[in-house]
Amino acid sequence: MRLRDRFGALLLDLDGTLYRGPEVIPGAPEALSAAGAQQLVYVTNNASRSAAAVSAHLREIGYSAVEDEVVTSAQAAAHLLAARLEPGATVLVVGTDDLAAEVNAVGLEPIRRFNGVSPAAVVQGHSPETAWPDLAEAAYALRGGALWVAANTDATLPNERGLAPGNGSMVAALRTASDREPIVAGKPYAPLLEDALVRAGTRDALVVGDRLDTDIDGAHCVGLESLMVLTGVSTLADLRTRPTRLPTYIAESLAALNHPIADTAPVTPGDGDIAEVIAALLAEHPGRAIAISAPPAAED
Repeated sequence: MRLRDRFGALLLDLDGTLYRGPEVIPGAPEALSAAGAQQLVYVTNNASRSAAAVSAHLREIGYSAVEDEVVTSAQAAAHLLAARLEPGATVLVVGTDDLAAEVNAVGLEPIRRFNGVSPAAVVQGHSPETAWPDLAEAAYALRGGALWVAANTDATLPNERGLAPGNGSMVAALRTASDREPIVAGKPYAPLLEDALVRAGTRDALVVGDRLDTDIDGAHCVGLESLMVLTGVSTLADLRTRPTRLPTYIAESLAALNHPIADTAPVTPGDGDIAEVIAALLAEHPGRAIAISAPPAAED
């Protein structure tokens, strides 16, 4: 049985898993296009683009994605705001116009500046155009008692040149300026993945991604199995610092979804240098995933 056939849905990360910056990861579209009965849900922590824009980009680079299969942290952030605010409440947006559109879609009023009465909330998502005046306006609102929702707290964002500052780096600036902590919608926290599970229509799902601190920790947060691919940010060496919260499986690439799991005993902490052990197993079983840990239980 192929790894993918064990699950009713695949919850797929984008940056570092399907593409890096403008470049598609070689072999990834072909791996996902292989026949399978799974529901594919594209789950992105990046709040800068709408689901329609994300799906259009995926199609341009070779993936067969439609808008309803995309779940963004902007949508999850908007849902968090709508659950906590009165209809029509004002929300100061630090991010793109697509993030503002998600706020508007849930019946709230997005604004960019305010005079006098502080907005009810601040929502913050990645935008390469965010500047000091935007952060200052948000700091004034937070000091005035506004609710703070961050789409995600990814410190970095992978692109073709390396790792650029992510939304988490901007969140850190506001955290320092306001002495506040945001509610976080994106991975590794539950809201985004719970939205994805609703979209998939099943909890029989595998989280697939490249980052231990978002994708894999997010899977643990909601009690799902996970596959870490070595095409993005996290490396085998990073496993040495994590005796717990390991991925269920690890593979060189998404191609492992279409192969059985390597016929080896699961790797667990205490087997020696875990990075060296897994590297040797991946070399011995090219193209296949290595089982690392038992399926996680949902965290409290």
